[in-house]
Amino acid sequence: MKRYTIYTLLLLLSLQGGFAQVRDEVNKQVLKVLAIGNSFSEDALENYLHDLAAAADREIIIGNLYIGGAPLDLHVRNAQEDKSIYSYRKVALDGNKTTQENTSISKALADEDWDYVSLQQASPLSGQYSVIMQSLPALMDYVKGKIAPHTQLVYHQTWAYQADSQHEGFVNYQKSQQQMYDAIASSTKQISKQKGFAFVVPCGTAIQNARSSSIGDHYTRDGYHLELNYGRFTAACTWYEKLFQLDARKNTYKPASITESQAQIAKEAAHAAVKKPFKTTKIKK
Repeated sequence: MKRYTIYTLLLLLSLQGGFAQVRDEVNKQVLKVLAIGNSFSEDALENYLHDLAAAADREIIIGNLYIGGAPLDLHVRNAQEDKSIYSYRKVALDGNKTTQENTSISKALADEDWDYVSLQQASPLSGQYSVIMQSLPALMDYVKGKIAPHTQLVYHQTWAYQADSQHEGFVNYQKSQQQMYDAIASSTKQISKQKGFAFVVPCGTAIQNARSSSIGDHYTRDGYHLELNYGRFTAACTWYEKLFQLDARKNTYKPASITESQAQIAKEAAHAAVKKPFKTTKIKK
C-alpha cells in the first residue's frame, strides 16, 4: 500500500512537472505585435518594450509601420491602393532594429505571423469618436482580410498634449489637456465595447496618471511627443503589461537613463492604467 502511494505521488509530481514545463514553454513563445501607426507608436513601442520583455524571460518581435502624423483615413487609402510609402521599423527577436523604407501595409502584414495588430488615430483626432469611426471600420476590415484567424486587433490609446503645447491640433480641445484626455478616454472606451478589438492599450491614461506624480506635466519633449526616457518608458510599461499580462511593477528592468524613482512612477502609472484604462489614478511618488 505504501509502495503504491509512493508511485502515485511520483507520477503526480512528474505530471505536474510536465504541466509546468508546458506552461512555461507557452509563456515563452515568441509574441509578435505590429503597429499601423505614426510617431506615437514609435514613442510607445520601438523603445524599451523589448528590454522589459527580456527581463521577464519573454520573447517578442515588434513591428511599426510609420508615417509621421498619419491619421486613420490615410492608412485606409494607403491600404486600398496598396501604397508602398511606409517606413517599416522592426525590432527583431534579439533586439536589433532594422528599417525598411517604401513598404506597404500588405507587405508588413505578410512579413510575420502576427499575434496582434495595433491601430490608432492621429493625435489631433484621437478624442473625436465620430471622426475615428469614419475610417476605423474600413481599416479593420482590410487588416482582417490579410491576417491569420488567430491574429487579434488592439487599439492604441494615445495621450493628451502637454498643457502648454503649441500643437495646432490642440485647438480641437480648447487647448485644455484635461478636455483632451477626457475625450480620448471616452472615445477609446466606446471603441473597447465594440466587437473586433481584443483590448485597448491605455497609454493615454498611463501618461495622465504619471503627470500626477512628482514629475508633473513634463512627459513630452515638444508638447506632444513623449519625453525620450521616462516618458517613453511609461508607455512601454503599459504595452508590456497588456501584452504579457504581467505586473510591470515586478519587472526588474530600468533604462540606465532614468532614476529609480522615475522608473517606479512609470511602472505604477502603467499598472494603474491597465487596471482602470479610462479613469486616472493619482501616483503618490
